[in-house]
Amino acid sequence: MAILVLFVGHWLLSAFFQSSFHHRYASHRMFSMSRRAERIFHVLTYAVQGSSYLSPRAYAILHREHHAYSDTARDPHSPGFFSNVLSMMWTTAIRYAAHLGRTSSPESRFLGGYPEWPALERIASAWTSRLAWGTAYGLLYVWLATAWWQFLLLPVHWVMGPVHGAIVNWCGHRYGYRNFGTADASRNSLPFDFVMLGELFQNNHHHAAGRADFAARRFEWDPTHTVLRLIARTGAIQFRHDTAALSAAA
Repeated sequence: MAILVLFVGHWLLSAFFQSSFHHRYASHRMFSMSRRAERIFHVLTYAVQGSSYLSPRAYAILHREHHAYSDTARDPHSPGFFSNVLSMMWTTAIRYAAHLGRTSSPESRFLGGYPEWPALERIASAWTSRLAWGTAYGLLYVWLATAWWQFLLLPVHWVMGPVHGAIVNWCGHRYGYRNFGTADASRNSLPFDFVMLGELFQNNHHHAAGRADFAARRFEWDPTHTVLRLIARTGAIQFRHDTAALSAAA
């Protein structure tokens, strides 16, 4: 039971910080916050993602490329160009590594506006750090696991961030329904969206990429947006007054 609680807790926290900090803040700037609040978010993101920490800069560039070239040959992770999700993940990882190591040449329109913290990036992205986190997860399993099958969940902890990205980009562009006639193949994947805290409302998001709430219809709910609204009430973040409104269906 303890292992399942650990796994679910890690899954939800990782999904929240990737959705809020990497996606909605670093990539789209759907809300603003002070330098201090940004650093707190950054540290918490690292603490939660651990061995699978993703650089906000590299993530933002990759994600902006995805929106610009969604479901075309230039999309860094369109499922329509891969035979399986693992090959898509591998190709995405190579492109991410190039952005992380600054050996890529992204278009200027994809640059800027994302959090950068070189000291933390060096520590968090180092293999020694990733191996230390992975070892810590393993020791927790040795301590808490009560059955052999529970160890099958351990590898997911090691690569939690990429797994979440793969689920969103694979399922969100293959399975589900469409509220809006976008030029790409984006879809909304209920009821699995609840597992990803709003990220699988991909069709809604691609229709209005600047809108902080990914839900559009009465039966849709974006948990990450709800939590961010609660945080906004404390004054820690401020939603921007954008936003390309969704023409919600009835």
